[in-house]
Amino acid sequence: MKARACELDRALMSIRLEVERAEAKYPPFNSPHEGYAVIAEELDELWDAVKADDRGQAKREAVQVGAMAVRFLRDITATVPRKGDDS
Repeated sequence: MKARACELDRALMSIRLEVERAEAKYPPFNSPHEGYAVIAEELDELWDAVKADDRGQAKREAVQVGAMAVRFLRDITATVPRKGDDS
């Protein structure tokens, strides 16, 4: 149980560092559509790594997917609430 918690901490830290790197390098998403497109692109890159059986690259791409999902949540909730916003 403790080992799994450490793995989770490492995974979340990797995602956090990637969010911070991306936010320093790129402006916020302009819209939910842009955020979705970025996540879809990262997910496609993860799928390519999975098909190639490249676990190292798949891990890096999974961190990117997680980071862009977090970024989506942060950037979208920073905008004016719109229809369906239940946060």
